[in-house]
Amino acid sequence: MKHTRLAGALLICGAVAPAFADNPSGPYIGGGYGRFDLKVHNFNDVGQGVDTIVDSNDNAWKLFAGWRMNPYFAIEGAYINLGNPGDKFTATGSNGTYQVHTTGFAPTLISSLPLGPVELFAEAGYYYYNVKLAVNVQSLGSAALDSSHSRSDFLYGAGAGITFLDHLHVRGEYQRINMANYSNSDALWLTAAWRF
Repeated sequence: MKHTRLAGALLICGAVAPAFADNPSGPYIGGGYGRFDLKVHNFNDVGQGVDTIVDSNDNAWKLFAGWRMNPYFAIEGAYINLGNPGDKFTATGSNGTYQVHTTGFAPTLISSLPLGPVELFAEAGYYYYNVKLAVNVQSLGSAALDSSHSRSDFLYGAGAGITFLDHLHVRGEYQRINMANYSNSDALWLTAAWRF
């Protein structure tokens, strides 16, 4: 019985070991596609007294590169385009539509927990971004009020990934971005990276 347990433990270790040994550290590059959910709190940038705003979403994408220091820690930089979400709003004596376009760069620290071929991970960093807001107000004859600015805000996330063919790492990820006027906005990502 003891030999059976020992043999089973060795088989499990043998199955898990390649996940640690194949690419325990080094560079990687990748890209991803996702869905960004925008939660608008106000339009302070264009001076509108808004009563209700319909939240919206749009497709998003990102490109990233990073360095795995070991199987447990990595540093990553990503260019993130959050698309062009937009919808309706109502204000005192008026209503209209809005659209928000956000792009930027996000350096993050990633902590991973390898569990055989699967990795669980958590990340934290900052999003340095440019946001352009376009608001059309019907009471002003559909006049467009535009605003743009640059900011940096905290982001964090978590997810799980799996590696195929020793190099191709695919992961699903949830990310929360605490942007000014759009806090609690979040994104779901499906990404793929090649580990060298």
